[in-house]
Amino acid sequence: MTEYFDKILDNSNRFHAIESDLGDRVGHKLFTLMAIDHARGEAARIYTSHPIEYPVGGRKPLGALTEWGKVVLQDQKPWIAADFSDIKGAFFDYETIEQLGCASCLNVPVIDENADGGPRVIGTINLLHEEGWYRPEHIATVARYAPFLVEPYRRWAALAN
Repeated sequence: MTEYFDKILDNSNRFHAIESDLGDRVGHKLFTLMAIDHARGEAARIYTSHPIEYPVGGRKPLGALTEWGKVVLQDQKPWIAADFSDIKGAFFDYETIEQLGCASCLNVPVIDENADGGPRVIGTINLLHEEGWYRPEHIATVARYAPFLVEPYRRWAALAN
């Protein structure tokens, strides 16, 4: 377990730099990085801008594929929730999201192109903000950071299993 936290802490400066830069370039009220644990059918939080509400190590069940799951996990494409109804339909913790003043989100998959069996989503970059904040032109800005997260997500997966 100590090795797991040491590896996460090694990456905390990288994660914080990405959060800060995307805050300046795109904006967010909540920023998280989630690693996908396909074997357990869960997403695990490896970084957060809100450690009280969304602590590192917290997990979310992937469950049956919602529209979010079909787009992000299956089709390996970014997903934008334009308003709170989109968030409510995708995430079981929508009440906490609403309490933070968030009503839109942008999720970008982190894809391991060299995974066994072909390209696979191994994590997501998640930005949340007020309603209507995110637009399709934000996707390219956020997606530029995904390649820098592949190796930390691989290391997390190796330590978590």
